Amino acid sequence: MIWTELSSAPPLGTVVPGGDLQSGARAVTVTTDAGDFPLLLVMTDDGIKGFVNACPHQFLPLDYRSPHLMSHDGTKLMCSAHGAIFDARTGDGVGGHGLGCSLSPVPLHRTDGQLVIGSRTP
Repeated sequence: MIWTELSSAPPLGTVVPGGDLQSGARAVTVTTDAGDFPLLLVMTDDGIKGFVNACPHQFLPLDYRSPHLMSHDGTKLMCSAHGAIFDARTGDGVGGHGLGCSLSPVPLHRTDGQLVIGSRTP
């Protein structure tokens, strides 16, 4: 699934609430005229990453049963519904029901101190 194909996909340049994430993972909802978009923010060694907050195993939010999604070492995400495991940097499935699938990435960047959806433009 490509994030822009979701009917609730926010337009590029939309400011993300909760963009002050310093560690771990946080589920947020980005509300625009298009609707409520489920976004998962993940802090990695490479900086903040964004994924559609929908497990490809059954399309439930990763935080469906618990907000605790990040492994202790900060390298993996686990869906709280069925235990699918994903690489926190890439979203690739690495264990359980996550094998063979991946989370849908959402490009993010910081501008003027705010976290924004979309790739940085030169």
